[in-house]
Amino acid sequence: MNSENPIGADNQQGRPQEELPPQYIAGFVDGEGCFSVSIYPHPTVRYGTRFQIQPCFQVYQERANVGILERIRDYFGCGRISSKGPNSTVMTFSIHSRPDLLNVVVPFFEQYPLLSLKNEDFLKFREIVLAMEKKEHLTSEGFEWIVRMAFSMNQRGKQRKYKLEDLLAEPSETACRAASTSC
Repeated sequence: MNSENPIGADNQQGRPQEELPPQYIAGFVDGEGCFSVSIYPHPTVRYGTRFQIQPCFQVYQERANVGILERIRDYFGCGRISSKGPNSTVMTFSIHSRPDLLNVVVPFFEQYPLLSLKNEDFLKFREIVLAMEKKEHLTSEGFEWIVRMAFSMNQRGKQRKYKLEDLLAEPSETACRAASTSC
């Protein structure tokens, strides 16, 4: 072997990357990830709360380090990577699909629990995903429980666009508030 590379460094670019250890991914998510539940008006819902509930798992990283997000996506086998915004240098790996959240994300973090307080958000997130799988979000009681649980996550929902009382108001009143019109 006649190479100027250090011993064992031959052909590094041709080698496939090793799969990330699951403990590494859990630790990375502990620092750079988020479990969230968005609640927003849905224009085609005619009955009930008129709001859609969207749980999402995300991991953030600067564009220069997007490779780590690609490796995390490859590990999970689902999700997508996109820019956080048109002028942002931050990239986001996201999983929105409820089946993927239920069958991939939740079991992963049950097996490899987070070590920070973020684990509390995961446990609430898991309960919301499980409740939605049982279609509990389609009942008034289930919707209210999920909204209250979501508002207790991520610093108690302080960055939310809608107020808790607006989301829990009667459907016709809620639609008027969401549309910012008077009824």
